Parts: sequence; structure tokens; C-alpha cells
Amino acid sequence: MKTIQRLLAAAVGAVMLSTPAALAAGEQHHPEEHDWSWEGPFGTYDKGELQRGFLVYQQVCSACHSMNQLHIRNLGEEGGPFFSEEFPNPNDNPIVRAIAAEYIVEDGPDELGDMFERPGRPSDRFPNPFANPQQAAASNGGAIPPDFSVIIKARHSGPEYIRSLLLGYDHEAPHDVNVAPGQYYNPYFPGGLLAMPPQLQDGLVEYADGTEATTEQMAHDVVTFLTWASEPHMNVRKKMGLMVMIYLLVLAGLLYAAYRQVWSNVKH
Repeated sequence: MKTIQRLLAAAVGAVMLSTPAALAAGEQHHPEEHDWSWEGPFGTYDKGELQRGFLVYQQVCSACHSMNQLHIRNLGEEGGPFFSEEFPNPNDNPIVRAIAAEYIVEDGPDELGDMFERPGRPSDRFPNPFANPQQAAASNGGAIPPDFSVIIKARHSGPEYIRSLLLGYDHEAPHDVNVAPGQYYNPYFPGGLLAMPPQLQDGLVEYADGTEATTEQMAHDVVTFLTWASEPHMNVRKKMGLMVMIYLLVLAGLLYAAYRQVWSNVKH
């Protein structure tokens, strides 16, 4: 019995001694705090940020990352980057139709049983940049890029984490971290090493509204767009929630007035 207790004590001691070193080698920085337009009960997505963020996704991120759970028409729905009251049906929105036509989609079979390619339609999902997971892994050093449809919801401190990750490549790797060829050090990534190289640099895209495309601005905008992609109906939900609260307050006032009227002549 004493022998077993000594072995257990030795094992616990070994774990306690090795844990600090392991944590030091793969230490992950906490994401930096940042202010977002949609935060709080009355916060909403900024349309300009959404449009700029979509441009960054389209020109930078979409080469590797899919958005399988979103349709192109979602861009023109209420609260989306290209919503227009003139075109409440996003399938009729000319901007959305033009964006969809930029994609080439495989369709079919036709009357002869053959598959064919055609320009995209608003009703199509965002095309996957790779034909299958094996091709995605082979093109990215063995790592399959995650889908971006709900990436913000899938990560702890999602918006801050993604923004910090995009801007975190300027940190030097600690001396005890071995960065192998094809890997990059980023202290905001779990373990510190990832296969994705730095994606943003000043002037990488050209914003149509004249906003300067700095690295920080692009990171902010694309995270705003990805947050919308993860929760595209947030603006509508908050608006409905506000109306419900107003309705409940009015109802509570009416009920209280009725209570006072009914029981005003009753002695207590």
C-alpha cells in the first residue's frame, strides 16, 4: 500500500513540475479588447463596415475559407451589407445579382446527364474554394482551413480573438518554440504555431468609399462582416426586442391603471 502511495506521489510531482514548462512553451495571449458598433442592447452593424469587410473576405479570405452556410442572397437581406429598401427581395437586388454573377457554379445534370458550369445566382450558396477536404489540406500545408460561416460563434471571445489573430504575426517566437518550415508563430493561436501566413498588409485592398485600407482597418472590417455572417438577423432581433419591451411597459401601465380603477372603492 505504501509503495502505491509513493508511486502516486511521484507521478503527481512529475506532472506539477512539467506543467509550467508546457504552458510556457505554448502560452496563448488573451485577445485584445476592442470596441464594436454592434455591442450592447442598442448596437447595430455598421453598413459601411459590412461592405468593406465583405470586400476583404472576397479578395483575401475566400481563396481558402468557405462560407457554406450562407447564400449569396443573404447579402441583400435586412441588416446585410447590401440591403436596399428599394429591393426588399434580395434576389432582385442588382448589387447582389452582380456579386453572384462573379462566381462560377457547377450545376446539373442537364438533359444529357452532364454537369455544366454557369454564372452564380443569388439563391446559390457561396462556392467552396476547394473541391474536397483533401484538396484543401494539400493546398494549405496539411491543414484544412475552417469554414467562416459561424467562425465568430465557434471561437471563445470570437470577434476579439479573430482580430487579434489577424494582427498578431508581428510577435517573435520565444526561444523555446521551434517554428518549422511552413509554420508561423502567433501568440493568439492555441499552441502558438499555425500554417496560415500573415494575410493582411496596408493597402492590400482598395475601399470604394475612400477609407484607408490599413491592416487594423481591414481586420476590424472583416471581423464585423464575419460577425454578421454568424448572426445575420441581429439587427432585426434587437429591433423586435425593443418593440416587445415597449409593448410590455405599456401593457404593465394599463394593467396597473385597471387595477387601481377596479379596486379604488374597495376597503382593504
